[in-house]
Amino acid sequence: MDYKNEKLAEEKVFKDPVHRYIHVRDKVIWDVIGTREFQRLRRIKQLGTTYLVFHGAEHTRFQHSLGVYEIVRRIIDDGFSGRAEWNDEERLVTLCAALLHDLGHGPFSHAFEKVFTLDHEYFTQAILTGDTEVNAVLRNVSPDFPQKVADVIGKIYPDKLVVSLISSQIDADRMDYLQRDAYYTGVSYGHFDMERILRVMRPDEEQVVIKSSGMHAVEDYIMSRYQMYWQVYFHPVSRSAEVILMKILHRAKHLHAAGYSFKYDPVPFQSFFDRSIELEDYIALDEHVLMTYFQWWRKEDDAILSDLCNRFLDRKLFQYAEFDPATEYRKIGELEQLFKEAGIEPEYYLVTDSSSDLPYDFYRPGEENERVPIYLQLPSGELRELSRSSEIVDAISGKRRTDHKIYFPEDLFEAKQEEQPLYKQILEMLRK
Repeated sequence: MDYKNEKLAEEKVFKDPVHRYIHVRDKVIWDVIGTREFQRLRRIKQLGTTYLVFHGAEHTRFQHSLGVYEIVRRIIDDGFSGRAEWNDEERLVTLCAALLHDLGHGPFSHAFEKVFTLDHEYFTQAILTGDTEVNAVLRNVSPDFPQKVADVIGKIYPDKLVVSLISSQIDADRMDYLQRDAYYTGVSYGHFDMERILRVMRPDEEQVVIKSSGMHAVEDYIMSRYQMYWQVYFHPVSRSAEVILMKILHRAKHLHAAGYSFKYDPVPFQSFFDRSIELEDYIALDEHVLMTYFQWWRKEDDAILSDLCNRFLDRKLFQYAEFDPATEYRKIGELEQLFKEAGIEPEYYLVTDSSSDLPYDFYRPGEENERVPIYLQLPSGELRELSRSSEIVDAISGKRRTDHKIYFPEDLFEAKQEEQPLYKQILEMLRK
């Protein structure tokens, strides 16, 4: 039997707290899971710094990737297989794209990307098509198979239905992370009736559509996602930790450029600082490496780097205050000047952060760069965009909620406010 269709002698299963079991019968999938690049995802947390707020949120991109694969496997094998609208020849490329969609995430994901101006989807595709173990496995299917998987993840694959299973307004990626993140954070917001949604999913020419009788299950899914973003993903304390993490990396990058002599030379970061990143450099970096350096950098002579590392590792996070840039735009400039007069570097200790700048996709059908909206399939076969039938979805479509915060080391000012009036003035201004 050719490798593409080869099955394992005995089905392998992963015990999973969200899906109960994850089933693997295809040898290609099993071999991909065993590669170095996929195993690296065990060392990348799914929720970055969120574990400093919700202590159970230690789950990884590895777990999530398996979960997305399992949802897609169920959709295809239990729902789509044999239907005229679905091409069974696309099964393996879809399963591989589901499994590998997060392969290129770096340590602490989005925060790391921002500091070094990286794109995890670019690196996912580079790992798939480069000189890697994953590429070697996929090439055994066919020479062009790695590129096909990369094209699905890059959203340029010719079969748009395949792409929609991995990346759309109602895809397997979101269905897994909402439930998984809710489970590990201990909140109830992310739960929805996935079983019902899977039963009413239908393949259409260019995307997944939902049988109209399943509309309420989709409404529940959308509201779950909305609540998870504001209660978990954009939690202000988690954002405080992310701010400090980014400032650590910014400081290390600045010191390297200035010729600072590190006690513990940041060899794994060298190519990131110099913008000369090779694929091997990227693959070799994970959160264990970062945390090791943070431990070492506690002892650096540079007071800022040492302090920021201590804050992150010991959870001595910045306090936050509400901030409205529309009416308080002058406040930041005044505070920066006061910080400098107090001998505190505002670049590292006075930070504004907005949740609207973070990856967040409201349901805004028709807007530029918006993903294709969710369609309901009526009994007549006609497709109708979801917000035209659902008052709940219509009420939140096109409405972007923003949240601005100022982050600052309140503990530093409080300790010295009695002996230094300037510190007291700064605190009063921040707390207004």
